[in-house]
Amino acid sequence: MSVDNDSSVTEFILVGFTDQSQLQLPLFFLFLLNYMVTVVGNLSLINLICLNSHLHTPMYFFIFNLSFIDLCHSLVITPKLLMSLVSENIISFAGCMTQLFLFCFFVHSECYVLTAMAYDRYVAICQPLLYMVTMSPQVCSLLMFGSYVLGFAGAMVHTGDMVRLSFCDSSIIDHYMCDIFPLLQLSCSSTDANELVDSIIVSTVVIISSFIIFVSYALILSNILHISSAQCWSKAFSTCGSHIITVALFYGSGLFTHLKTSSVGQGKFFSVFYTHIVPMLNPLIYSLRNKDVKLALKKTLKRVAN
Repeated sequence: MSVDNDSSVTEFILVGFTDQSQLQLPLFFLFLLNYMVTVVGNLSLINLICLNSHLHTPMYFFIFNLSFIDLCHSLVITPKLLMSLVSENIISFAGCMTQLFLFCFFVHSECYVLTAMAYDRYVAICQPLLYMVTMSPQVCSLLMFGSYVLGFAGAMVHTGDMVRLSFCDSSIIDHYMCDIFPLLQLSCSSTDANELVDSIIVSTVVIISSFIIFVSYALILSNILHISSAQCWSKAFSTCGSHIITVALFYGSGLFTHLKTSSVGQGKFFSVFYTHIVPMLNPLIYSLRNKDVKLALKKTLKRVAN
């Protein structure tokens, strides 16, 4: 995919969060702390899953990929943000399109991974005797491959449409990253087709994934309502609770970000949740609420100590 277009703009200026110089340094340390926690947390969870054989199950296979996506997502966005807070806030046209592509790729892929995780929980609770057959390594690999392929396809369409636009002399992006709608506002070309295509893609991804997640949990709820054992109820909620929290945070923040009633400035601050907060919280959600991960951590620390 070429990132050259016929516009006179060769680089963009990222406005960031504020033009008040006294706030730049506190914001830098805040996002640096967020970045460190995100990287350490997701890398730790990835390593725990790799090093402990009892975590080599379908559920943790999906958690592994979720952590990998969150880690990559953070690597795409945060370093440039940190750089813009202390030095230059300029990004080249090619760099901007690359960031846009990777951002869209990981966001779309995360939607599909969360959907696959909902299906995995449905099979585990509603069809436990068939779980290892239904969620075989081949099926899990196919679900993940499909998630990445669909994420790649969506990112290609978003970025390909953006590359074809002309930006003339507009180069100031009212955002801390190269996102779709702030870039569309800069274009001196007609963006009607882009907005239609982008809306169709985003709506399709959100509607399909939300529908599958909703149906999965509706069936899970219907199933556990017929369970009289308090232990089974507790186990069902413990296995689903972390995923429900993650879905609520990810989709909730994304919804607020892209509401048409929100201004670009409001969308910019809401987007912090799914670009920085959610990737940081996910490994904490799946470790602090999970006995298996806690056990794996204890075993790993003992091996390191010995």
